[in-house]
Amino acid sequence: MIPGNELIFLALGGSGEIGMNVNLYGCQGKWVMVDLGLTFADPAYPGVELVLPDLSFIEDRKDDLLGIVLTHGHEDHIGAIPYLAADLGVPLYATPFTAGLIRLKLEEEGLTEEVELNVIDNEGSFALGPFGFRYVPLAHSIPEGNAVLIDTPHGKIFHTGDWKLDETPLLGQPSTPEELAAIGDEGVLALVCDSTNVFNPEASGSEGDVHEGLMSTIKGAKGRVLVTTFASNAARLQTLGEVANAVGRKLCVAGRSLDRIISTARTAGYLRDFPPTVDWDDVMALPRNEVMIIATGGQGEARAALSRIAFDSHPIKLDEGDLVVFSSKQIPGNEIAIGRIQNALAAKGVLMVTDRQAEVHVSGHPGRPELEAMYRWVRPQILLPVHGERRHMAEQARLGLASGVPHAVVQSNGDVLRLAPDGPEIIGNQATGRLVLDGDVILPADGATMNERRKVALHGQISVAVALDGKGRVIGSPALRTQGVPVEEDKAAFLEEAADEAAGAVAKGSQEEEALRERVRLAVRRTATRWTGKKPVVDVLLIRA
Repeated sequence: MIPGNELIFLALGGSGEIGMNVNLYGCQGKWVMVDLGLTFADPAYPGVELVLPDLSFIEDRKDDLLGIVLTHGHEDHIGAIPYLAADLGVPLYATPFTAGLIRLKLEEEGLTEEVELNVIDNEGSFALGPFGFRYVPLAHSIPEGNAVLIDTPHGKIFHTGDWKLDETPLLGQPSTPEELAAIGDEGVLALVCDSTNVFNPEASGSEGDVHEGLMSTIKGAKGRVLVTTFASNAARLQTLGEVANAVGRKLCVAGRSLDRIISTARTAGYLRDFPPTVDWDDVMALPRNEVMIIATGGQGEARAALSRIAFDSHPIKLDEGDLVVFSSKQIPGNEIAIGRIQNALAAKGVLMVTDRQAEVHVSGHPGRPELEAMYRWVRPQILLPVHGERRHMAEQARLGLASGVPHAVVQSNGDVLRLAPDGPEIIGNQATGRLVLDGDVILPADGATMNERRKVALHGQISVAVALDGKGRVIGSPALRTQGVPVEEDKAAFLEEAADEAAGAVAKGSQEEEALRERVRLAVRRTATRWTGKKPVVDVLLIRA
């Protein structure tokens, strides 16, 4: 798959899912990548926290890959860099704040000498082979959210990244409607656009509105106040700093990721007037009504500060009458984890406010009115929805066509889409997939290790050791050990029967090693199934005297 005199789009992640964004553009034999993100594991990946994109397609063609261009600093756009970028061996390009976050990741992994990181000025431009790039600032829930205007021999691509419209942003200056309309005047072949909030009939709202909502919620609180939000939402941190000053509360920050974001933001010129913070011990010595805490963990993360506070394993304590404000959207899939923390807080008598009770959060993604406005300004020939599940992307395609966009394509990860000439047309499909970071090892998400772990998690495991004499006869009774097999008080009886079945299987056929081991394995598993209805993983060890 070598792109010829054409313009190709190929998503390796982020199309058909929210997260793990990786997009390729191909032209004249060369490729460029926009974003290299990860997603977070769900119960389908036991023992795993991070899920990475499988980059096999572009790893096989890395000599033709010119670079990786990053739109902004959220994990679903930059999180896979420390695990995958070094193997690709190409330079990275990012604006100052995003580059600062990437640099920290590379330093933690000892990769600063192995990965070239180029810092591009805000609204700056650069070229890679047949591609020209210009950063176009858009509002989002992190500093330096950017679209990328990509100039190619076949026309311009406006790749939005994550975005929204905000008339009163607290950090940065997003492009005006006039500036976006001027891009449309240049002629845009394709708009590659965020689909996350397409079902929202209203605009996402402004950070300025959140300022008022948080102020009214916090100023009447009688005890300690804790606000949890996404660490990367530096605009929200700015808002919370202003609210703390206005209501006369000392500010405390709980969470390593918050410390990193604040430091990186200040280095890049943001949060310069963020108030000084007090440490955990000092905050506990202050009167309760003089304290405001910003903490990570609003999505229910077990090791984050809020969870540890809720379950009394953190130096910061909350008691009856204190207030926790969830200044973030509940991400689908996190309901159970969040509910667990909220129940623990409720048991303490802690009061809670979410975005359902007050305007304490606004999304960083565009609702339908914002999408329609972007179509009017940019006026693309082709709409290419990304960053969404299939239903989100299909709905945005319908919205774009209804708004007068001539063409809209709903593609999936792996679809090879020719945008020009004679496009849009899906002309093929390439294999894509997922990897998992399992401890310090990167593995296929559906490979042998993960499949074995899923089976053990579902059914349990039994180890069987059978001692044999020189004639292949069982010595004594086979030894068995179970893990996670639901026998409980019947365990002794079960083990006795399973041992008898294992011993009996030895004499029923060939003494060839593998055949014998398989007979014992099946005999023990059948016994377990009769007793429990489960089919545990059975490992057999044959010991010959």
